[in-house]
Amino acid sequence: MKLTDILSKDHIIADLRSRTKRGVMEELCQSLASTHPDLEPGRLMEVLIERERLGSTGIGDGIAIPHGKTDKVGELMLAFGRSLAGVDFDSLDAKPAHLFFLVVAPENSAGVHLKALARISRLLKSTAVRRELLEAADAIEIYEIVAAQDEEF
Repeated sequence: MKLTDILSKDHIIADLRSRTKRGVMEELCQSLASTHPDLEPGRLMEVLIERERLGSTGIGDGIAIPHGKTDKVGELMLAFGRSLAGVDFDSLDAKPAHLFFLVVAPENSAGVHLKALARISRLLKSTAVRRELLEAADAIEIYEIVAAQDEEF
C-alpha cells in the first residue's frame, strides 16, 4: 500500500488555521467530509476524541497521527495538515506538533489500518523528509514529497 493510494491532494491542508489539538482534528475531519457526504465530521470527532483518551497520538518529533475507526467509511481514508506555528498536541516529547496525518478506517479493518500507520511512521522517521514537508510551498509540493517517498520504500 502506498500513501498516495489513499491521500488525495484535496485532503492536504498546507496551512492549518487552528492552534488547538481539537481544532486541528476538526479541520482535518472537515477536509475528509467535504468529499465524503456519509462522513459526518461531528461523529468522526467523537471517534478521534475517544481514541485520544487512550493516549495522545502526538508521537513526538513534531508529528501527530490522530486516527480512528468508523462504520461510516468503506475504505481507508487519509488527510494531511501542516502547522508552521505548531500545536500543543500532548505529544510524548511535550513539543508542539507541526505535521498531522489523520487516518480513518472502516470499523473492521485492523490490518490495513495498522499498515497505514506503519507506513506513515516510516515516512516521517526521516528528519530530512520532515524538513522537506515543513519547507514545502503548498499542498501540491507536499503531495509530491509524499509521492517521491512512496517510491523509495
